[in-house]
Amino acid sequence: MKTDPLGVLTGEHYLDGDYACGEGAMAAGCRFVAGYPITPSTEVVERISQRFPMIGGTFIQMEDELASMAAIVGASWTGVKSMTVTSGPGFSLMMENIGLAAMMETPCVVVNVQRGGPSTGLPTMVGQADMMQARWGSHGDYEIIALCPESPQEAFDLMTDAFNLAEEYRTPVLFMMDECVGHMTEKVVIPDPDKIDIVPRKLTRAKPEEYKPYLVNGNMIPEFARAGDGYKFHTTGLTHDEKGYPVMSEECQAVLVKRLVDKIRLNADEIAKYKEDGVDGADVVLVTYGITARVARMGIDLARKKGVKVGVIRLQIVWPFPEKRIRELAGKIKAFVVPEINYGQIVLEVERCAAGKVPAILVSHMGGGVHNPEDIRDAILEAAK
Repeated sequence: MKTDPLGVLTGEHYLDGDYACGEGAMAAGCRFVAGYPITPSTEVVERISQRFPMIGGTFIQMEDELASMAAIVGASWTGVKSMTVTSGPGFSLMMENIGLAAMMETPCVVVNVQRGGPSTGLPTMVGQADMMQARWGSHGDYEIIALCPESPQEAFDLMTDAFNLAEEYRTPVLFMMDECVGHMTEKVVIPDPDKIDIVPRKLTRAKPEEYKPYLVNGNMIPEFARAGDGYKFHTTGLTHDEKGYPVMSEECQAVLVKRLVDKIRLNADEIAKYKEDGVDGADVVLVTYGITARVARMGIDLARKKGVKVGVIRLQIVWPFPEKRIRELAGKIKAFVVPEINYGQIVLEVERCAAGKVPAILVSHMGGGVHNPEDIRDAILEAAK
């Protein structure tokens, strides 16, 4: 095990996705994790609990998922980068406090290693049915950022993006792995710390007597002050003014909630992250994410052998969704094909953005395993007719 003087891993390692996720969080600067064991995510915090003593981090096993989410929100307000880890049932329990974090504009990261559901479902088997819950799980109007890795390497790499986006936009960021990515073991290359771009917490320079916790200056992102640094301020889940105090009026609601939405929505093109292959000149374009993207490659290869021009958009950031790119392609292709380990979630977003110009065809799998590549091939061939 090669480490730098601070105990951060470097070099080549063979890690499963859960371990790589934990290492990525540590490399991104995370130093506080609270969690409650739940399959198939437990290995993330097992790794972190073993490694945190080497780098000065703090891990706490909480009594449940509600407390875990509350703990990382509180920790973030001390200025530390914080994270929690869970799977479907725990993700549901965290939703109220995810909404609180969005309203209080608290930077933090929530990892969901998805499994088959609903309820306790298939604890040790794969699913991708939490994707719409990630977007709409808490009540009220807000926008969210959610990433989705396809490999242990991306489980490491995209954690840096997750923490950087949390800091840049002062928002909770969701990391939507799945059981297959979490439990597969592959080579993971970890760069030296000085080669990893990390966005630090942007602390206010205002004098304590002049500081307002929700005052914005052009970029819609308020400056942050750490609890304990001498700044006296109020923060709450209630509708609040620039001072952080509750104001029960529709006028304040309009100003506050519009900004919470717009700080993500108006920057969606900049935040969106995806990879394309063979899209130019394609007749059919697949939209994929997570482990399904890897299985889909085999289906694409089989369809290409039949002479079909197939392209793929692989989502690395699912929310905000790359609406602009889907709309551009909708006028140029015959159909979108969307394989998912659910009964149709992201396909609905593709269909919305295609706006009736071309069909969005779902290739569904109900969970517990991955697609048969031949089913994806058949859907591509049918779409190409």
